[in-house]
Amino acid sequence: MIPKRIGVLLSGRGSNFEALADSVAAGRIPNAGIAVVISNREGAPGIERAATRGIPAKVIPSKGLEREAYDKQVAAVLQEYKVDLICLAGYMRLLSPFFVAAYRGRILNIHPSLLPSFPGLEAQRQALEFGARFSGCTVHFVDENLDAGPIILQAVVPILDDDTPESLAARILKEEHRIYTEAVNLVLEGRTRIEGRRVIHLLAPAGRVEAAQGAAANQVGAKHS
Repeated sequence: MIPKRIGVLLSGRGSNFEALADSVAAGRIPNAGIAVVISNREGAPGIERAATRGIPAKVIPSKGLEREAYDKQVAAVLQEYKVDLICLAGYMRLLSPFFVAAYRGRILNIHPSLLPSFPGLEAQRQALEFGARFSGCTVHFVDENLDAGPIILQAVVPILDDDTPESLAARILKEEHRIYTEAVNLVLEGRTRIEGRRVIHLLAPAGRVEAAQGAAANQVGAKHS
């Protein structure tokens, strides 16, 4: 089987990129690799981290460019690297209709709230100021609107009485790293089907289940060895 090729778009530190790269390296995302990392910001720490891992890293500055003109440059690089799936990891740009149409059903994003609640920036602060008792994170397909595409996976994180935006963000981030890997696997294995607003999860082939169980057992054994 030909390995699937993942492209990552980021604007900052790239924490979720690194989590995906670790999952690829550990076999938690089997038969796949990160083909290229692209940032719209020079000096983004995620670019340096990609280069350290030996992953091709490109900076395409977005300043002064209209959305579609910029996205066409990004699409050209993704095509060069024959990318199958695009993962946004702290990518601080709204994608153009052109880009979404070109890769419909092949763009994932992760957001630090239980969408549709608290979209946009500072989601953790929004949740605290609203008085929510639970927050979490959401992996969703990307469409033309902000944080609005069909939801693939979510994880719930309780909000504590003494939480700050920073402490809540730290606990949510652990769940982001976990469910992004799960969502990527679902999509790469063809185990999602979109019906209206809903994403239906399809059963994994028997061989894939056994492989996943084996990988989990190996990780447990490694922790206790």
